[in-house]
Amino acid sequence: METKGTPAVNHKKVLLASLIGSTIEFYDFFLYGTVAGLVFNKLFFPNDDPFVSLLIAYASFGITFFIRPVGGIIFSHMGDKFGRKNTLVISLLLMGVATVCIGLLPTYQAIGVMAPILLVLLRLVQGIALGGEWGGAILLAVESAPKEKKGYYGSFPAMGIPLGMLLGTFSISLMSKLPEAQFMAWGWRVPFILSAVLVAVGLWIRRGIGETHAFEEEKQKGNVVKIPLVETLRYHWKAVLISLGAKCVEVGPFYVFTTFFIAYGTGTLGLSRTTALNVVSVATIVTVICIPLMGKLSDKIGRKRVFMMGAAGLALFSFPYFYVLSLKSVFLTYVVSIIALGILWSAIASIIGTMFTEMFSTNVGYTGITLGYQSGSALFGGTAPMIATVLLSAYNNSWVPLAIFIGGLCIVSFLSATFIRNSKDDAKPSIGVVYPLNKANVQE
Repeated sequence: METKGTPAVNHKKVLLASLIGSTIEFYDFFLYGTVAGLVFNKLFFPNDDPFVSLLIAYASFGITFFIRPVGGIIFSHMGDKFGRKNTLVISLLLMGVATVCIGLLPTYQAIGVMAPILLVLLRLVQGIALGGEWGGAILLAVESAPKEKKGYYGSFPAMGIPLGMLLGTFSISLMSKLPEAQFMAWGWRVPFILSAVLVAVGLWIRRGIGETHAFEEEKQKGNVVKIPLVETLRYHWKAVLISLGAKCVEVGPFYVFTTFFIAYGTGTLGLSRTTALNVVSVATIVTVICIPLMGKLSDKIGRKRVFMMGAAGLALFSFPYFYVLSLKSVFLTYVVSIIALGILWSAIASIIGTMFTEMFSTNVGYTGITLGYQSGSALFGGTAPMIATVLLSAYNNSWVPLAIFIGGLCIVSFLSATFIRNSKDDAKPSIGVVYPLNKANVQE
């Protein structure tokens, strides 16, 4: 409902802006991970031992998970003080510049040790940019949504994660059809450089939308705080801890079902690389379809209920998932991957952002949701495939510890969610309503 004197919100344009921007950012982010084990280990991290080269290349991918909270703090401060729109434009531009520069970077053979140094620095820039993207994209969608469609609107930035991964994988798969020599010489660079086109489109769309009414009303009422981080930790520390716990089930299983599954499927289950990639791709397509449906469901029965059903479902399915994989049936592998990643995980990913926004006051919303989300990504995202690999090695390729690991993450998030009020009944009733900073949507 529009307030007097405020322009009507172009809801379709807002949804498109949040979806396109999020997709581009995650495309750039996942593109690096796809290329790391194919190109960077050979051209930027050469070593007599191929395993060492590969390990260093993947380390350069994982390090950004720990820099993302830094980017989140920087951009969330800007977003809560100066607005969501301009902050998102800056984060998208920063990501695009870093990605294009990676595509143009000389190799180790050309400039020596400066090549891996510059590559890692550009990767860190990507991490900083991504750290500021998610929270802003969620707020852009949710703060512009009608009251009865907040879950549906908030699901659109979430779709950017699987869409970005699909786009990155497809672009590299397409270029890999080139002869090996051409792919290694210039083919791998094309998807990075073409990111400039995607970023230009994203910037054009984002520049054409206005600031959210929620932030504008807070600004007009003088509710913009001086240091959002201090205010958040002072009054919303419980909500930050709860969101950190809730994040476990969203990020850990995702990287186990995607990144770890590729290595597990090809190394332990005996799947071909093409089959393993196809399994993840098909499950991801189902995820993209299910995410907005789960968002709509949350508008009817509440974010908390959908989230807890997803967490409980994944916990109960963790043992059947790995057991069925151990049967080494390609058909059944598709089935369990679609159920785990496509359906159960989508219930969590679709509404976690909207659920987090309802835990924090508008004037510290960017900072609050970013703290829990990006810290959780650092602790449980980049480490999940590594932990799963160690467990697999330590227990003689037994899948039982892997199932316990996933189940444990699900239980932590399920218990964390019990402290959140049901968003269906207790969510903030309208955009721009001011809440006392010590009255977050968290049960005492």
